[in-house]
Amino acid sequence: MRGLTGPGPEPARGSLLAVIAAVASVTALALFAAACGTGGTGARDEGPAHASAVAGAVASPSPSPSDPDKYRKVDAVRLLKQDPDVSAAVKRELKPCSGDEYPVDVSYGDLTGNSVDDVVVNVLTCADAVGIGSYVYREESGVFKNVFRTEESPVYAEIDQGRLSVTRQYYEKGDPISSPSGEIVTPYTWKTGRFAPGKSVRNEYSKSAGEVPSPVPDD
Repeated sequence: MRGLTGPGPEPARGSLLAVIAAVASVTALALFAAACGTGGTGARDEGPAHASAVAGAVASPSPSPSDPDKYRKVDAVRLLKQDPDVSAAVKRELKPCSGDEYPVDVSYGDLTGNSVDDVVVNVLTCADAVGIGSYVYREESGVFKNVFRTEESPVYAEIDQGRLSVTRQYYEKGDPISSPSGEIVTPYTWKTGRFAPGKSVRNEYSKSAGEVPSPVPDD
């Protein structure tokens, strides 16, 4: 018998080429079907996904800190209670809302260029989650020290692209507690051992959102 690598009869060679072409076609169809079935990068003609299509999706896990050695978890409630810079009024609100859940939000990140992540703590009210105090703690010689404090309620602080961003809502005459007129957002940058405020941005909330327009009276 002559090997496949040598010159063979034309009918045999034609049959072999036909088999190879058929296998290649089946493989291509299988790969195309797999890509469509798994949501690959192929073209889509159904438009953007609807809410019902993604309702059952499992959220991706939160990313790990980029530098785990900088992250040092703190007991925020204990930190606040032992801090003489936290007012007595805020400490009175520092109690569990239900079970052992305290109305405290905690964020970790680099705000001061320290070797350990800074800690931003917001204290809220249990009833309506209004921010009554925001604080930043910086690690110094193994101890977290208060380097920023504001208790001008309602207030909330967060880390925004390496800067401290503080939002203070404001009310005008007649505003209910649930509907402030707007907010003032102030960025703070760490300079020479303290947080220096930058230029504030004032955002005015719409008064018409969610309201039914009043009918126009007849002439």
